[in-house]
Amino acid sequence: MPPFSLTRTVPLPPDEAWRRLTEWPRHAGAVPLTRVRVLTPPPTHVGTRFVARSGVGPFAVDDVMEVTLWRPPAGDAGGMCRLEKRGRVVLGWAEIEVRPGPGGGSRVVWREELRVGFLPRFSDGALRGASRLLFGRAADRLLQRP
Repeated sequence: MPPFSLTRTVPLPPDEAWRRLTEWPRHAGAVPLTRVRVLTPPPTHVGTRFVARSGVGPFAVDDVMEVTLWRPPAGDAGGMCRLEKRGRVVLGWAEIEVRPGPGGGSRVVWREELRVGFLPRFSDGALRGASRLLFGRAADRLLQRP
């Protein structure tokens, strides 16, 4: 599936937007039917691994991710996190970028390339649309909750 991106401008300062988006267990509360388990000790750094298990019972899929770039925002410099999807079924990558925005807020850009191993190529359009909707709602929830 070709990469897609979502952009949000929020009134949160960059360090707070970053914190909300990169506290991996919080994603479970923002993505339906998902649990998140961090596999490495805190704090998050390059090499941190976690798994998001989505679904119910035998219909659940693991999205195993590893942080390959970790640069939190500092001062006027924006932050960037890159995750590589390392599972058997869910592959691809995700990037979360947080930059200073208008009025002391933040501009967030979430980019993702998602491949699901058992889906045929002709389903890419539907997967892309569903992913944009799901990840857009997740980003909105993460950025709205304290």
